[in-house]
Amino acid sequence: MVSYSSYTLEKLEEEYGIVNKRAKLFENVESQKVTDWLKKSLLVAEQLPIKSEKARSEMLVVPILIELRNQNDNFFTIYSGEHLNIDDSKGLRGECDFILAKDTASFNINLPIIQIVEAKKHDIDIGIPQCAAQMLGARIFNEQKGISLEQIYGCVTTGDNWQFMKLQEKEIIIDTKKYYLGNIQELLGVFQQIIDYYKKILT
Repeated sequence: MVSYSSYTLEKLEEEYGIVNKRAKLFENVESQKVTDWLKKSLLVAEQLPIKSEKARSEMLVVPILIELRNQNDNFFTIYSGEHLNIDDSKGLRGECDFILAKDTASFNINLPIIQIVEAKKHDIDIGIPQCAAQMLGARIFNEQKGISLEQIYGCVTTGDNWQFMKLQEKEIIIDTKKYYLGNIQELLGVFQQIIDYYKKILT
């Protein structure tokens, strides 16, 4: 069955007119303080054999997302492994690794703002079309609820390497810069810049 993971960038352009380009997404990124809790969590992860995508998500990705949620007064909530089914006929359906959504105290997904895809085979490039399709799915999901957001963000990660993307109008912008777990302060700074954008328009 066709799903987000079956999409290519070419298919997004053919079916939705969404083109893609590479460009720098973020300027003046402010490094963020790393709490002792996150430092300890990542230190434990370093000492464990992380071989699978599931292990990377549990030991590396989730602690970073929880840190961001804590630092932003629970502005967003985290959905892991949830389905975002928009249009079965076109393949805008399937399981999403992580969906960050504005926290509305709802049990159901509400107002998705950031899609995070775990890179398959430790290859970020493989995950870019899937993430792009999920970002489109998130935008349509919001529009169906009467919410129009100019920008939807996404990210593909191996746990160690992170590449961000932005959907704006008919264009997917893929960041020319990758961010790394080794500079966690800068990585948190990028996420914070994205979250600050949504705080301005959703609060």
